[in-house]
Amino acid sequence: QVQLVESGGGLVQAGGSLRLSCAASRNIFITTVMGWYRQAPGKQRELVATLSNNGIEDYVNYAASVQGRFTISGDNAKDTVYLQMNSLKPEDTAVYYCNAKSRFSSNEYWGQGTQVTVSS
Repeated sequence: QVQLVESGGGLVQAGGSLRLSCAASRNIFITTVMGWYRQAPGKQRELVATLSNNGIEDYVNYAASVQGRFTISGDNAKDTVYLQMNSLKPEDTAVYYCNAKSRFSSNEYWGQGTQVTVSS
């Protein structure tokens, strides 16, 4: 079992920045694809970014809507993954969820979510 705890959400004006953090209860980066998803009111949960590491290098993937504005990164020593969000737009308003999906089994874990609100 893995617990994921997000932090860093809040209210920001359009054009501003926030950094979300997701702390895992144990080291899972090498065996797991870490991701950030978001869900806006009345919409389905959507992928924002993913990060995986094969022990040598990181592989990242972004939704087209955040490409160039958001950056996902990980600190293996702290068992934490980050989502740096710049040039925020009102349409980025959502609950952001951290996700950990095992590369070798069907195990998948979610955090409790953190609210991000971008005012115009």
